[in-house]
Amino acid sequence: MLHIDRAIIVEGVYDKQRVSEVCDAFCFVTDGFKVFKDREKREFIRLLAREKGLIVLTDPDRAGFLIRAHIKNIVREGEVLQAHIPEIFGKERRKSAPSAEGKLGVEGMEREALERTLRPFAAEGNARGEDARSEAVTKADLFALGLSGGAGSRERRAALCRALCLPTGLSANAMLDAVNAIMSKKDFLRAANSIIFDFTELE
Repeated sequence: MLHIDRAIIVEGVYDKQRVSEVCDAFCFVTDGFKVFKDREKREFIRLLAREKGLIVLTDPDRAGFLIRAHIKNIVREGEVLQAHIPEIFGKERRKSAPSAEGKLGVEGMEREALERTLRPFAAEGNARGEDARSEAVTKADLFALGLSGGAGSRERRAALCRALCLPTGLSANAMLDAVNAIMSKKDFLRAANSIIFDFTELE
């Protein structure tokens, strides 16, 4: 499996699933054109560009190119790289008919083709070391901080997400992926403890 430090922007959840089969990068889903009107998504994309750098991987059709252009236009700081899958005509297995332009999207790519597309962006080594994993925020951390699995955890997550410029509706698992993509565990704990203190003051 490829190790990619940058975040990868994809259009849909099936694209994300396909990408996760060939690399360990953090993937963020635009939900198609929803990114055009979703302020929180746009702000998070800007944050990812600044903190990690972006690889934009959309379908090879008109919609995909519009999303690429939009992301390039909204990012003011940071790195935005473009990854393009080959143009292949066909139909994804889960769909009853081909797309409007008849081209396969990211989800329809064979594993080998997708790996060839992403290999130029891979970091040295194909897997994270033990040190990197040990420094990641874990589910146990979220539970201990009252950010999952208890009364008020959703409200605490939303408050922390606002403070970190993340989408406020993130589930505990989605938040875990997001914070590990953009910050160190030390910085996360500092921010989380500040939010918890504020909530304690209000109780």
